[in-house]
Amino acid sequence: MIKITRARFLKHSALGFGAALLLAACGGEEPAATSDDSAASDPATAETASGDTWTVGTEPAFPPFESQDADGELEGFDIDIMRAIGEQAGAEVEFSSLPFDGLIPALQNGSVDAAISAMTITEERAQTVDFSRPYFKAGLAIAVEEENTEIQSFEDLQNKRIAVQLGTTGAEEATKIEGAEISQFDSAPLALQELANGNVDAVINDAPVTLDAINSGNISGLKVVGELLTEEYYGIALPQGSENVEAVNAALGEIIENGTYAEIYQKWFGSEPSGELPESVDAAL
Repeated sequence: MIKITRARFLKHSALGFGAALLLAACGGEEPAATSDDSAASDPATAETASGDTWTVGTEPAFPPFESQDADGELEGFDIDIMRAIGEQAGAEVEFSSLPFDGLIPALQNGSVDAAISAMTITEERAQTVDFSRPYFKAGLAIAVEEENTEIQSFEDLQNKRIAVQLGTTGAEEATKIEGAEISQFDSAPLALQELANGNVDAVINDAPVTLDAINSGNISGLKVVGELLTEEYYGIALPQGSENVEAVNAALGEIIENGTYAEIYQKWFGSEPSGELPESVDAAL
């Protein structure tokens, strides 16, 4: 059995946390032509009109990426990165709290301009929305109760009771388990609490979120076992055909280059980001 701690996970796991976060601008008029060639050549500003307001959907129940503090204010890695992207692009960011499985429909009906919520880039999702380049590398992990010695790998989950978050890649992975009884919840903390209450045998969920819940003490009596089940990348989702993808990717590159991303990463994960992220969606699929 392998018990993974946050320090060991961040330092030695194949889950290389590398992140920067993006945001999509809502449709606006093209900026007026200018004779200032240097301004026009700046990819982080040329594609986005200053003064835009971006409405960004997120599900604030996925710490350390997005959650609410004691005053109800949004906080987290994704939130800080999103604000940094907005500042870089000269846009105001307004967040809209939505259920995770409502984010893509909100993009499709135009009620939000972008969605950031630790959303894994997948082939299926890429058929209905456009993604930015990856901003974070993650993977799925198995959580069980501390005293559990029976489950040590994905194969051990056959015929077990599995809790997952609705609409996630963890939920999709659980459907591959023979004989599994799957319970779906609106958020990852609810799924993990169901495990802590002894009502299921395991949870399949994003590794960094599960480790944060365990090591922060928010949910006690759990551990992570085995190896990561998948290697995944998070991306910012935008409406299909959005002209803002290029601007978002340019701004992401700028905050990576100027060190803003590394500062935010250190704040939420307590270490320097390691490894490089793919610069295209195709490389993440």
